[in-house]
Amino acid sequence: MDFSACRKCKFCLSDHENLCRDFKATGRDANGVYAQYMVVAEHFAYAIPEFFSDESAAPLLCAGAIGYRSLQLTGLQNGQHLGLTGFGASGHLVLKMAKHRYPDSKVFVFARNAAERKFALELGAVWAGDSKEQAPCKLDCIIDTTPAWEPVVEALANLDSGGRLVINAIRKEGDKRSLLNLDYPLHLWQEKEIKSVANITRRDVTEFLDMAAAMELQPEIQVFPLEQANHALLEMKSGKIRGAKVLKIE
Repeated sequence: MDFSACRKCKFCLSDHENLCRDFKATGRDANGVYAQYMVVAEHFAYAIPEFFSDESAAPLLCAGAIGYRSLQLTGLQNGQHLGLTGFGASGHLVLKMAKHRYPDSKVFVFARNAAERKFALELGAVWAGDSKEQAPCKLDCIIDTTPAWEPVVEALANLDSGGRLVINAIRKEGDKRSLLNLDYPLHLWQEKEIKSVANITRRDVTEFLDMAAAMELQPEIQVFPLEQANHALLEMKSGKIRGAKVLKIE
């Protein structure tokens, strides 16, 4: 990132560097994701708490930190109901965070397969159903981590009046026709909100790592050698997901 440009950017100057128009992501705009060693600007280097192994720390800097920002953006208050649509790496960490920060809140999970729903219940969700199902009560906020449009429409139907849907996804693709099912009185009326999540800030990462260490957060991980990256991706595509998949360079 060109920091001379950032000194003039209203987003960088207000601790919202995630919205900078010159934002560059490693793996998308810069090489280094699968390297054993890389050079990064000190502004974006973080000390990993000693509590975490390298493998367990890996999901924290992506799925965990973006999950933390998503949870912050919901505006959830202790005692309110939280919904999670999609239950992969980020979703299972958000559930753990929510139970720690908002002990009186109930978490409801919408997931596409039975294994994910079972896993959510094991972690403390009070209810788990398919994304097309109606939760047993209206929810104050929902975080969507899916790459599809249909869960967005279904989530809006599960929101209470004044509720907020936070979309934690890099992109949505495929089933745009699902948006034709939007019914204004059912899905959008009564001051419901939709808010997207755009990357993370340095503050998000430092705050989240401190909290993760304090609560001794342990992500559920499956470790694969780098040579099996395609196999790990195929498992994700087929719905074989339990927590986070981690690629390890030997």
